[in-house]
Amino acid sequence: MALTPKASKLGETGEQYVSDYLMKTGNQILSRNWRIREGELDIVAIDRDGLIIFVEVKTRSSIAFGDPLESISHKKLIRIQRLALAWLATNLKLGNSYRIDTAGVIISRAGEITLDYRKGIS
Repeated sequence: MALTPKASKLGETGEQYVSDYLMKTGNQILSRNWRIREGELDIVAIDRDGLIIFVEVKTRSSIAFGDPLESISHKKLIRIQRLALAWLATNLKLGNSYRIDTAGVIISRAGEITLDYRKGIS
């Protein structure tokens, strides 16, 4: 959860960029910011073959405090795994194949966007 409105806007922009990227590469977005008590899934998509993709997006304005993907700890990955299973159960998709991806987005002050997308990180 973002601490300031500026950080929140930055995060929303990063998630939109990743959603657009996923759609351009042939995926369909099923859900964004799906939330339950235990946490939130940033993006849930499905590819052409029916593989469900859960994407954790981390957005920063620079790498001054490290790469965005460095902020995804082992504990966070376990939480994402649990949330993915909860999404599958809630949406009657238990048993479907799925994957967990991460996306690190850097949006510079000049508006340039850099994406580091990694598949199957769990």
